[in-house]
Amino acid sequence: MDSPYQIKFIADEDIFTLIPYLRRLDDRISVEVLKERLPEMLKHHYKCAGVYEEDKLIGICGVWVLFKYYIGKHLEADNVMIHPDYRGKEIGPLLLDWVNDYGKSIGCVATELNSYIGNNRGNKFWENYGCQKLGFHFRKTYTNE
Repeated sequence: MDSPYQIKFIADEDIFTLIPYLRRLDDRISVEVLKERLPEMLKHHYKCAGVYEEDKLIGICGVWVLFKYYIGKHLEADNVMIHPDYRGKEIGPLLLDWVNDYGKSIGCVATELNSYIGNNRGNKFWENYGCQKLGFHFRKTYTNE
């Protein structure tokens, strides 16, 4: 059976289509800041996979290729989100399978991600998808942002 959804990387010139999704993930980051950061992310090899129903963007998954001593070449998936109207339709696993296939095709050995501690629904998704919790993600900011 063919899927009604298409998954592809979002073109650099369409990167601002992510903003409504990123605002849903964290509305503390202003549209203005996102408009500054997204083009800068592209300069650092950021890509974003989009799930489309016809021409409508219904899900996103940011992708970074990284190389770390403890795992080697891998993908970091970030800002993964399926529009609430489309959740529960197996689109998340479809998107992640596509991302993982991409990673394998470029020689990656794994996919890693960060998830907020309070994101119970998301954390349950990741566990059900077969991901293992390995640690905590800490940060120290240098500004009051």
